[in-house]
Amino acid sequence: MTSVADPTAAPPPPPFYVPPPPGRLSRLMARSPRWLAPVAVLGCLAAATTYVTIADPTESTADAPPTCLLKLTTGLDCPGCGGTRAFWYLLRGDVPAAARHHALFVFAVPFLLYVYLAWTGKRVFGKTLPSLRITPVVIGFFLSAWLAFSILRNLPWAPFTWFYV
Repeated sequence: MTSVADPTAAPPPPPFYVPPPPGRLSRLMARSPRWLAPVAVLGCLAAATTYVTIADPTESTADAPPTCLLKLTTGLDCPGCGGTRAFWYLLRGDVPAAARHHALFVFAVPFLLYVYLAWTGKRVFGKTLPSLRITPVVIGFFLSAWLAFSILRNLPWAPFTWFYV
């Protein structure tokens, strides 16, 4: 004999989620000062700036092996190729040379700096800067432009050879 569910009966309650107890890392993060995360990000940026300044990515020989795995295996420029050199040129104030190596990186830097400053100001000082309205459509547009830039920079004929780094 088959049993038929009563259509007037209430549905069973959804399963109750019980979060796990906080671990050591969660407790440590709860006790850390509010300024620690922005200082850690700033320290990483300082380390990257120091590395780029010391290493000078523009001084490589013609027979030097590429450090990018995609370029090493396929010979194609990856979406980030030229970003380190663009950063090196930005540190020296040469915006046209930086844009020559990675135009979208140069375009994104002011927005990234503003987002960092807004986050730091709110987290450390409790001050809120006017927010950037970065919608999913804007992010999609930027990622589409980055994809198009990545494809166009690998085309072997003019005017796209200007993008080749």
